Amino acid sequence: MNENLTTKLPRHKAKSSPELDDTPPGRFSDGDRAGLYKAIYERRDVRSEFLAKTVPEDVLARVLLAAHHAPSVGFMQPWDFLVIRSSPVREQIYDAFVSANEASAEQFEGERQSLYRSLKLEGILDAPLNICVTCDRNRAGPVVLGRTVAPEMDLYSTVCAVQNLWLAARTEGLGVGWVSIIQRQALHDILGIPQNIVPVAYLCLGYTSRFYRSPELAEKGWRQRLPLDSLVRFDGWDSTQESTHLSDSEETLLERIRQRQKHFDFF
Repeated sequence: MNENLTTKLPRHKAKSSPELDDTPPGRFSDGDRAGLYKAIYERRDVRSEFLAKTVPEDVLARVLLAAHHAPSVGFMQPWDFLVIRSSPVREQIYDAFVSANEASAEQFEGERQSLYRSLKLEGILDAPLNICVTCDRNRAGPVVLGRTVAPEMDLYSTVCAVQNLWLAARTEGLGVGWVSIIQRQALHDILGIPQNIVPVAYLCLGYTSRFYRSPELAEKGWRQRLPLDSLVRFDGWDSTQESTHLSDSEETLLERIRQRQKHFDFF
C-alpha cells in the first residue's frame, strides 16, 4: 500500500459519480466526506513533535464533546476524561512509563530490541496536556442492554470515545499520542483513580510541528501497513479469495479495494 496516500487527496468536484446519482438520505456532501476521510487517513500517533503552545479551552471543549458523542453499549456512556496539566503529576506518569518501557524492551532481542530502544514512545512531558480516559463499568447498573452476553462491550465503547477524540483533534491540528506502556496500577495510584474504574487510554495532546506523512512506526521500519484486500473474507473465516470461488460482486469489491489502496481516489 502506498504509505503517502495522504498527499493525494482529491479536490472534490460538483459532478457526482454515476452510481451515486440516487443520493441516499443523509449523505454528506463531497466536501464533508472528503474532510472526514482526510482526518481518518491523516490521523497519526504523535510522540516527539509537540509544541509548547497552549490548547485553547474552546478547542479542547470541542474535542472532548466529540469524544462524548461516541457510540456506547446500552447508551451507558461509561467514560470519564481526566485532564492533566500539572507538571509534577506528569513527571510521576513519565517515571512510571520509563520503568514499564525498560521492562518491555527486555522482551525483544537483538536488532529488534535496538530498534525498540531507538523509538520515542511517549510525549508525556512534551505535550502541554495529557488526558486519561477511563471506563466506569458500573455506570448503568449490574445489567446493561447489549452487555448481557459480551460484558467487555463497555471497554470497547470507551475505545470508540478515544477514536472520536483522536479524529476531532486531528481536524483541529492537534496531535494525539496513546501511551500504552504504563502499568495500570500506576495510573490508579498517581491519579487517584478508584479501583472499580478502569484506565483505558493515557493520551498526550497538543499542537505539533508536523504530522508524519505515514505512520511513524512504518517510516522507522517497525512494521508496515497490511494490504486490506488480504484481510477481507466472505461468509466465513475459511473463505478463499481464489478467483474461481468468488462471486462477481466479491471480485469487484476486492478489485476496488486494490485500486483505492494504490491510487487513493475518494470518489
